[in-house]
Amino acid sequence: MSGAPDPVPVSVPDPSHGTLHGLGLGPGDPELMTLKADRLIRSCPVIAYPAPDHGESFARSIAAGSIPVGVEEIPIVIPMRAARAPAQAVYDRAAAVIAARLEAGLDVAVLCEGDPFFYGSFMYLFARLSGRFRTQVAPGVSALTASAAVAGRPLAARDAGLAVLPGTMPEAELAARLRVMTAAGGGAAILKVGRRLPRLRALLEAEGLARRAVYVGHATLKGQVVAPLAEAPAEAPYFSMILVPGTDAHVG
Repeated sequence: MSGAPDPVPVSVPDPSHGTLHGLGLGPGDPELMTLKADRLIRSCPVIAYPAPDHGESFARSIAAGSIPVGVEEIPIVIPMRAARAPAQAVYDRAAAVIAARLEAGLDVAVLCEGDPFFYGSFMYLFARLSGRFRTQVAPGVSALTASAAVAGRPLAARDAGLAVLPGTMPEAELAARLRVMTAAGGGAAILKVGRRLPRLRALLEAEGLARRAVYVGHATLKGQVVAPLAEAPAEAPYFSMILVPGTDAHVG
């Protein structure tokens, strides 16, 4: 006996089952959808997408021009609040519904604004289903890169780093991470701004970073706003971001 550990069993998906596709749709402008996402949306018989408690699904609105008439649509209604327990129960139920379609041999396309693995809701379905079914992920243009593009501000260059930080992070921790990254000439992006804008603006002012910070709201959409942080609106939408570009002299 060699004493070597037993090999880890590998799950082999049933070939009769359908394929689960996680499709990144980009930040909102339908023209920023990839050709691959468009092709798969048009070919899959089942389309699933996150939807709010009330109102239109943002993900579906991006892909609306690609969704064929007559396909089955599965809205995944997710409570728009910070508590994770209710949302995780929603993903459990959605995974069960999607699994039934996959077991019936149907391919399922799950729409995700931005990129599926960059703060994307698809990752929660991936965790529940990828071990049982063939799964393919098509990346999308992220809100981070879209915001930098519409602001015309390179974020980091050469050896500089880039910190991507959620605005929901405790203030002391957020400030500490900003100090570390920007002290070395790197850049930072603060996501999930929304109603936290006044607090985040005050924090950046206290850290001496507000003068080079840029506010971007609804990047690539009709209501897009790009402004120096000091001139940002009093209220920010959920889809907004604060960019603190790095200080490399060669890229401005």
